[in-house]
Amino acid sequence: MRSTAHMPKINYLEEARDSTSPYAIYTCKLLVDGQEVLTDQEGYILDMDAWSEGFARAQAAKESLTLSNEHWQVIHFIREYYEDHNVQAQVRDMVKHFRAAWGPDRGNSRYLHDLFPMGGPQKQGNRIAGVRKTKGEH
Repeated sequence: MRSTAHMPKINYLEEARDSTSPYAIYTCKLLVDGQEVLTDQEGYILDMDAWSEGFARAQAAKESLTLSNEHWQVIHFIREYYEDHNVQAQVRDMVKHFRAAWGPDRGNSRYLHDLFPMGGPQKQGNRIAGVRKTKGEH
């Protein structure tokens, strides 16, 4: 049996105890409007139904990101895309949508990555929008 002495003492997930990643087996708590919402150690929400705009604000603040109107447009796009397709939006889908909405100067991959500097819209954007990380994503 592996030693867990180096592991943080947080909330362990029973189903993840045999994971190959020693850091994929604990949860963190984010205080959202007086309620605790569980995330994984990277900030991805565990229960997507627990997402709220309050969660987005709290997670963004945790990541030192101030949400602008454009951030909210991306967040709502990510959520709507997931609800419609049951998968994460790819960056090229985001670019296509925001190029039409904002024009070519801001509707591009570089601008979307500038908005979400900690992993771009597909990582940081998904975390804040309450969309879980896909399996195999690092």
